[in-house]
Amino acid sequence: MDRTKIAPRLAELAGLCVLAGVLLAGMLFPVTATMGALSNELSDQVDATLAQMLSTDPPLMTTVTDRNGTPIAHLYDQYRVRTPPEKISPHMKDALLAIEDHRFFDHHGVDWIASARAAAHNNASGSVQQGASTLTQQYVKNYLVHVLARTDKSAQHAAQEQSMTRKLREARIAVGLETALSKDEILARYLDLVPFGSTIFGVTAAAQAYFGTTPDRLTVPQAAMLAGMVNSPTALDPEKRPDKTFERRNLVIDAMAAQGKLSEADAARHRFAPLGLAKPVRPLQTGCVGAGPSHGFFCSFLVGYLTEAGFGLEELKTGGYRIETTLDPQITAHAKQAVEAQVPKNTPGVANTMAVVRPGKDRHEVVALVANRDYGLKKEEFQTQFDLPSGVENKFGTGSVYKIFTAAAALQKGIGIDTVIPSPRTHTSRVFKGGATSCPATGEPNTYWYCLSNHNDRYPPQMPLRQALATSPNTAFVILEEKTGLDAVVDMASKLGMRKTMATNIAGVRPSLHGNKDLRISQAQYYSSNASFTLGPAPSSTLELANVAATIMSGGTWCEPTPVRRVLDRRGRPVQLAHRPCDQAVPEPVARALAAGLSEDSKGAGSSSAAARKAGWTRPMMGKTGTTEEYKSAAYVGATPDYAGAVQVFNDSTSPQGICIGDGAPRLCPEGNIYGGTLPAATWFDTMTKVHADLPERPLPEVEERYRRGDGRTRVPDVSSTPLAAGRPQAPSAVVPPPPIAAPPAR
Repeated sequence: MDRTKIAPRLAELAGLCVLAGVLLAGMLFPVTATMGALSNELSDQVDATLAQMLSTDPPLMTTVTDRNGTPIAHLYDQYRVRTPPEKISPHMKDALLAIEDHRFFDHHGVDWIASARAAAHNNASGSVQQGASTLTQQYVKNYLVHVLARTDKSAQHAAQEQSMTRKLREARIAVGLETALSKDEILARYLDLVPFGSTIFGVTAAAQAYFGTTPDRLTVPQAAMLAGMVNSPTALDPEKRPDKTFERRNLVIDAMAAQGKLSEADAARHRFAPLGLAKPVRPLQTGCVGAGPSHGFFCSFLVGYLTEAGFGLEELKTGGYRIETTLDPQITAHAKQAVEAQVPKNTPGVANTMAVVRPGKDRHEVVALVANRDYGLKKEEFQTQFDLPSGVENKFGTGSVYKIFTAAAALQKGIGIDTVIPSPRTHTSRVFKGGATSCPATGEPNTYWYCLSNHNDRYPPQMPLRQALATSPNTAFVILEEKTGLDAVVDMASKLGMRKTMATNIAGVRPSLHGNKDLRISQAQYYSSNASFTLGPAPSSTLELANVAATIMSGGTWCEPTPVRRVLDRRGRPVQLAHRPCDQAVPEPVARALAAGLSEDSKGAGSSSAAARKAGWTRPMMGKTGTTEEYKSAAYVGATPDYAGAVQVFNDSTSPQGICIGDGAPRLCPEGNIYGGTLPAATWFDTMTKVHADLPERPLPEVEERYRRGDGRTRVPDVSSTPLAAGRPQAPSAVVPPPPIAAPPAR
């Protein structure tokens, strides 16, 4: 024999002897003086690692479901699902043991017979042709690599180095596992842990990805292929190397037959079976893109909600949670169809978004959050709109929808929904500043007073508040702002539901301490001295607008809009989430009166009446339209006692143009002619007619007399005969230049 090969073989034999001796010394006898230091150090490492292995599960996939329990998304780093022993096919267990450790049930973690046989064989052959690691030792190694050292490349390398110390540690941990766990538990844990591809870990993930089945239904050929892959998942990739995989699979079948797990006849039949891979081989997609075009935006909102509730993204991807959401797949389908019907998904520069919330005094459940875009296709242009914590943000504002907040503040100050308020053709405010060097509406020179006009001249000089909410004269609501005080109106927007929206700055993000000074303050601060607030120029969240309607329909009870019904941990135990408690945003009589005041919008001359008639809508409801200056966006907010919803159609391009409707699909144009009563209202009624089809009709709540006629002590000045409203002038904003005097359209 070549003398150059003798030394390595002798060293290998000596190493095995040392391994056996140290194991026996550490487990059966007092540690010898020569091995004491090594054994003591290893004992500490073994004890710590063994404790972790017994108490810490590997990373598991988190599953997100709709309200019916149907999975809609999966979050993971390692695609792995916990699988109890009884849910694994006997074929899978037989195949794995046949090829990896057929003496598994005879040894106690370290197979000395196999170790000696492997050493002798390798010594005789002059090369390493056989290994001696038991399945338990393999489990230890895989756990160290794929769990404890999962994110540490150097630790992974150390867990795989060819050293006596590593082998000794693995062997002692294996013996400890065999003492603590049953053989079935170790086998199941192994099959849960090992990789079957780049992101596919464990037999459940492998059965789904490669064969579209479950681990309890694996056939002999399927089980044999998977058992063969654990030796080297990359080298035996069945898609890239089908011939090698086929050969390895049949080797496993031969081993099963040799050990009496298969008859020779069955083995012969299985050897000719094709691999039978799924087409395509594909693990479940991870992340919200996997939720698909309809559910992806809801999923994105869910992840943001959970991170705010204290979950880290890493925890969500490794924790093995089951997150049961509030998403209603049928309502989502109706809403998705409606937004695309009004604004086709390929419409350049025009977004259509909708949120639906279920009112309640203890919860406001988000049941749908959709857009005319498909989630994930154009992230740089659109998807980020939905990644905001508050939902869907339209940077151009909602227009007259914000008159809801002015009306609510006025009701709280003593005005009733039947109180007659002035609605002159033009109005120059001596309470609010911020205008131009002259007011074209009145011809007054050299003034910075806030001056505006209505959308057209067809409004009567005065009208009841409920009629004003339905027909939306601009002057009437600026006059109400003067009467109630702008601070009360801005505060009402936050109270009723625009809490995160108002906490952002005018760019729609959290205020920054750097850059332009205008971005250092929240929208609530920005608009506290800007009379245009009631005309809705503020960037707004579609979801929070829907929640405003839900708050009103819940008797003035605000609840944080939630996408979660419950969260279960990997063992099926409920997880408590941190969330804001519900609060009484406004007194219930105010909310009831506000709902009644908004009930005329879909009737008669109301601004959404045409869309309601076209949809065949006859139910009691509240609603409000809005259109912004230059027609860059329009909105509709509406609710019944059963569901609240909001729609925003807005320019989501980089071109600051209006939106034109008419023949064909909507388009961007220099002028614009969209209104809240057109595409937004049509989207709302299209969705809600179907949502309410099988629900009994429910009336709106009764209104107390005080909130119908007012308190008798509060009077709105008749500015139709008096040109200027009384009040203490407010200084123009010190933060921003005066806004333009042109008023947004009323509808």
